[in-house]
Amino acid sequence: MEINNNQLLRFTTAGSVDDGKSTLIGRLLFDSKSIFEDQLESVSATSAKKGHQGIDLALFTDGLRDERAQGITIDVAYRYFTTPKRKFIIADTPGHIQYTRNMVTGASTANVAIILIDARKGVIEQTKRHAFIASLLNISHIIVCINKMDLVDYSEEVFSKFVEEFEEFSSKLLVKDVRFIPISALLGDNVVNRSTRMNWYQGSTLLNALETLHISSDINKIDARFPVQTLIRPQAGEYLDYRGYAGRIAGGIFRKGDEVVILPSGFSSKIKSIQVGEKLLEEAYAPMSVAITLEDNIDVSRGDMLVRKNNQPRLSQEFDVMLCWLNNMPARPDAKYTIIHTSNEQRAIIMEVIYKIDINTYNRETENKDLEMNDIARIKIRTTRPLMIDSYRDNRNTGSIILINENTNETVAAGMIV
Repeated sequence: MEINNNQLLRFTTAGSVDDGKSTLIGRLLFDSKSIFEDQLESVSATSAKKGHQGIDLALFTDGLRDERAQGITIDVAYRYFTTPKRKFIIADTPGHIQYTRNMVTGASTANVAIILIDARKGVIEQTKRHAFIASLLNISHIIVCINKMDLVDYSEEVFSKFVEEFEEFSSKLLVKDVRFIPISALLGDNVVNRSTRMNWYQGSTLLNALETLHISSDINKIDARFPVQTLIRPQAGEYLDYRGYAGRIAGGIFRKGDEVVILPSGFSSKIKSIQVGEKLLEEAYAPMSVAITLEDNIDVSRGDMLVRKNNQPRLSQEFDVMLCWLNNMPARPDAKYTIIHTSNEQRAIIMEVIYKIDINTYNRETENKDLEMNDIARIKIRTTRPLMIDSYRDNRNTGSIILINENTNETVAAGMIV
């Protein structure tokens, strides 16, 4: 299968405390030769101060002082690295239950979730929680790494047992692709280089799996959605009459000459040109950022959306959202919030908390409906004007929202439209 050398893959790591997430990322960076010399010197010095014999690989991602002191991950740590086949952005997310919101934000843009399982402990509650959040966020690919295989004598029996356990509960989740890799992040088995101590495993290494994973089909290429971010009117030189609409394509394909409908007005026109910088294109697709001009002079502004005549999102002022509450302050009944959906900004209220989810058991709580930090709940929202929405499962861009406290400007919640 041909891989686009410029293709960017975002992946997130999740697991329980001390499962070795940061060590795994450190191993990936170290063995793929993606560490700068000054980083290597700094981490080597810190490792020596802590009395380690060699380099503590976890320090490459645990960048906060508190993290290094406690040996845990608190915030989401983003790292970037490149191999000859692909570019990567890693979101190393915390394993603790009190940092659920950090995992939700870190994983929200990921193509792949790597879930670590300690080979001595197996599938635990946090494993199920992280798999549930990955499913909730519509991450299409999960790679389950059974880590610390060196501590169980590289046993095939142990690996097979945990694969069976994970498959048993993950069958209830909406994840298209789950694969399993036995590794030792500390010693490097099956991370970048193939292990010679697990000849019974014939699958790919973790890096090879990440490099060859097919993610192009994860982007919605059917439902054409172009949220307008800004109007471009140079009014000078050869662009004296130019009237372009700039934004990032949120789904589908747009071609020169296509008939489009502008929402919410409902007026229609044809695409006159599609442009990136000085370059004119015959077609553009998600997630490209482009400027589009129309054949008719229609009033189009920020927050409007260009769509197909026979394939339109739902215009609605009232809809259900799976919401993760991110703020220290709990949600206030009937409080007004600013809602941001693509490039559209409105005011909204939480009309009703339908139920909260116990992310350890997946059970629905209908008694206690107070929304506090890290809670995940299904809620009903009402906005001042209709939004052009899709289900999050159909389109992660037009199916997601954030809520902002109007008084403090803090982002208080992130949600997936049901």
